[in-house]
Amino acid sequence: MSSPVSAPLLQMTLRAEPDIFVLRQRGREVALAVGLEYQDQIRIATALSEVARDLVRTVGGADVAFYAAGVEEGRPVLRVDLAPLRPFGPAGYQPVSGAVARLVDRLDLPPAEGVTVIRMSRRIPAHAEALTPQRLAALRARLAQSTPGSALDELTFQNEQLITALDEVRSQRDELRVLNEELQETNRGVLALYNQLSEELEETNRGVVALYAELDEKSAQLKAASESKSRFLANVSHELRAPVTAVIGLARLLADSASDPLTGEQARQVGLIRSSATDLLVLVNDLLDLAKAESGRIEPDWTEVDLRVVFGQLRGTLRALATRPGVELTIEEPPHPATLRSDETLLTRVLRNLLHNGLKFTEAGEVRMRADLVDGRWRIVVSDTGIGIAPDLHERIFEEFYQVPGSARGAGTGLGLPYARQLVMLLGGTLSVTSEPGRGSAFTLHLPLNGA
Repeated sequence: MSSPVSAPLLQMTLRAEPDIFVLRQRGREVALAVGLEYQDQIRIATALSEVARDLVRTVGGADVAFYAAGVEEGRPVLRVDLAPLRPFGPAGYQPVSGAVARLVDRLDLPPAEGVTVIRMSRRIPAHAEALTPQRLAALRARLAQSTPGSALDELTFQNEQLITALDEVRSQRDELRVLNEELQETNRGVLALYNQLSEELEETNRGVVALYAELDEKSAQLKAASESKSRFLANVSHELRAPVTAVIGLARLLADSASDPLTGEQARQVGLIRSSATDLLVLVNDLLDLAKAESGRIEPDWTEVDLRVVFGQLRGTLRALATRPGVELTIEEPPHPATLRSDETLLTRVLRNLLHNGLKFTEAGEVRMRADLVDGRWRIVVSDTGIGIAPDLHERIFEEFYQVPGSARGAGTGLGLPYARQLVMLLGGTLSVTSEPGRGSAFTLHLPLNGA
C-alpha cells in the first residue's frame, strides 16, 4: 500500500478529445492546490493539453496520475505521469509542439533508459505551504470531491487568459517605447554636449574622449533595447500561437455537426469564442512577422521579377474584395520592360497589403495601382479615394499598433503598414504616403532596378 506522501493526489483516464479539456482543467486545479504560482499553473496545464492531444491521436490515450513528490534543487515538485495505452515503438515519442519542454522544468520521454511513461514536473515555490502528510491527505480528499467544469467553461477561461496575455504584451511594448524615447532623448543631449565641447577641442580634449565613451555606451544600450523588444515579440508570439490555435480547434470541434448538438445560445457563444481566437491568431502572426523583419531574420530571395505578372496576380486575387458597388479596383499594366531584381513574394505581400487597405477604407470612387520608371528606379503608387489621413499622422501610421482615429469600423491590428515598410527597406526601397482627410491617400514605393 502506498504511503500518504507517495500516493497520487489525483488519478484520471484520458481516452477521447473531451478528456483533454478535463485534463487541462484538473491539471490547473492540482497546480493551484499544491501552491504553484498562476503563470506556472497555466504552463503545466498547457503542456498537459498538448501532450494529451498527441496521445489521444496516436496511441488512444493514457492513464494520468498527479504526485507531489521528490525534491529538485532543494524544492518539492509537482509531477505528472502519463502512461500510454500502447507503446510508441522504437522511435519513441516527441511532442508535436516544441513548446512543451519549455513549459515545464523537466520532461522525460520514452524510450529514454528506464522511462516507460511520459513524465513532466514543475518545482513548487519555496514560499508555498509545506506539503505535510496531513495536508496531502486533505488535498486528495478535496480533489476527489471536486467536479470539473464543461468544455465551454474551459474554452472561455483560455480565451480570458489570451486576452490578459495580450494586454500584458501591449503594456510591456508601451514601456519599451517609453524607454526607447528616453534613450533617444538622452542621446540627443549627449550629441549636443559633444558639439559644444568640439568648439573648445584644445582645452577640453580629455572631456571629449570621455564623451565618446559615453556615446558608445548609450548606443549599445539603445541597440540592446531594440533587440530585447524584437526577442520579446518573437517569444510571446510563439508562446501565444499554440494556445490560440488550440482554442480555434476546440471551438471548431464543439460546433462540428458530428458532436453533441448545441443550443442556439451555446452555438452563438462558441462562434464568438472562435471569432475572438481567430482575431488573436491574426495579431500573433502579425507580431511574429514584424519581429522577424525587425531582427533581420527575413532574407530576400533575389530573382528577376516581372511586374506585369505580379500586377496580374493581384488583379485576379483582389477583385473579389472589391465588393462595394461604388468602388472600382484598377490595376494598370506597367510599361515595358517591367522587370527589376527583387523578391517576388515579399513585394507581392507589400502591394497586397496596400491594396487591401485601400479597399477597406474607401466607400466610393476607386482604388488604383500604377507603376513607372523615374530616375532609374521603379515608382509604384497605390492610391484611393477613401477617408484620407491628416498630415500630422503620416509617420504615426507606420508605428506598431497605431490606428487612425475614426477608422475603427475597418481597423485591423495596426501592424500591416509597419511590416510593409520593414519589407520595403529589406528590398532596398522606401515607402511613403501623401494624404489629406476626405481626399484619399497615395502610398508610394521607390524600388531599385537591381535590388538592395
